Amino acid sequence: MSKNNIFLQNKVFFWLAVGTSLLLLIPLIAMQFSSEVNWNLTDFIVMGALLFGFGSGFILVSRRVSQQYRLLVGLILLVFLIWIWAELAVGVFTSWGN
Repeated sequence: MSKNNIFLQNKVFFWLAVGTSLLLLIPLIAMQFSSEVNWNLTDFIVMGALLFGFGSGFILVSRRVSQQYRLLVGLILLVFLIWIWAELAVGVFTSWGN
């Protein structure tokens, strides 16, 4: 693998943090215009940790697997992220919160 590969450069974590911050601006801005979006500080922290954590996990795993498996790893992590998010939001698949 060449050093030009973005997954091998540590600045990719900076861009991941920027992307996470930009994604978290969506509910923050939506809260200004609608009462239907009602996040508190804990929601932002948890979602930020989920996005940055899963993104970091993808980067670290991508450094270990060959390029042909990156899409598969990304899809698996994305499905797992959506599952965790849905569980934390409303408990779609289980009744952990009850």
